[in-house]
Amino acid sequence: VRIIPITDAAIPEWSDDLALPTGQLGEITVSGPSATDAYFRRPEATVLAKIRESVDGVEHIVHRMGDLGWFDGEGRLWFCGRKSQRVLTEMGGLYTEQVEPVFNTHPRVRRTALVGVGERGKQVPVLCVELEKDVKKEEVGKILFELEHIGQGYAHTGRITHFLVHPRFPVDIRHNAKIGREQLAEWAGRELRRQEREKA
Repeated sequence: VRIIPITDAAIPEWSDDLALPTGQLGEITVSGPSATDAYFRRPEATVLAKIRESVDGVEHIVHRMGDLGWFDGEGRLWFCGRKSQRVLTEMGGLYTEQVEPVFNTHPRVRRTALVGVGERGKQVPVLCVELEKDVKKEEVGKILFELEHIGQGYAHTGRITHFLVHPRFPVDIRHNAKIGREQLAEWAGRELRRQEREKA
């Protein structure tokens, strides 16, 4: 398992300078007997996810997981979220698994989802919030205020100033844990534009 710099471009050949040092966040790669050489009938996906590496004249495949993470000083691998779901703001990147657990500690919150609205590199970070089913309408404002206060306790989550309540997150039909953040990002963009029109 090795960590490489974050890029959406293909990497045809492995070089040792790709491996990031301990403590630096990047894309998780794996290699070994169980790493497949290609995706079935998906050549474009294969190009983006597979890196050829030659060791002592023997070529094998390094697989790019599409997940982000970093190694700490004790050799533990910390998962930070999907590469495709990172939010790229003018102040740098925000990553779902470093942001959402902070807000999920609120007892009246069922789950949250970090999404980005706007152009990559200039995205506005938005926290979509799914509340517990028994939350009353008059409680919502107080909960959102408390979430903003929680976020101010950390440098990275303090950059989030937009909180939107969603009635029920879209999820993968195969397993309820996989949130459809791409769909939520489109919804959040519409909601922010609607709020701006109402203020005007």
